[in-house]
Amino acid sequence: MSTLPHCPQCQSSYTYEDGAMFVCPECAHEWSREAVAEVVTARVWKDAHGTVLNDGDTVTVIKDLKVKGSSLVVKVGTKVKNIRLIDGDHDIDCKIDGIGAMQLKTEFVKKA
Repeated sequence: MSTLPHCPQCQSSYTYEDGAMFVCPECAHEWSREAVAEVVTARVWKDAHGTVLNDGDTVTVIKDLKVKGSSLVVKVGTKVKNIRLIDGDHDIDCKIDGIGAMQLKTEFVKKA
């Protein structure tokens, strides 16, 4: 079994080494060992149930969330469309109808 990484462009498993580079014979993509290390350390955001989240997804809130500095509450079942994933304490940047722009943690949402 090959220990070479899959092609980051087409996910082909038929990659080979050519000096200090990896080459994909199916799409002719070439990349270095450093690029492999960057791909491995890329952050993956998951919801409360372990489903991978992506930018633009729609999520549902699974717990009543108090809005800090306000008397507003984001209720269970609130759908949040077109999320943006960010680094930091709160992982999701979004707009919620009736409340406005805010940030959420991925542990309090599930993918819709």
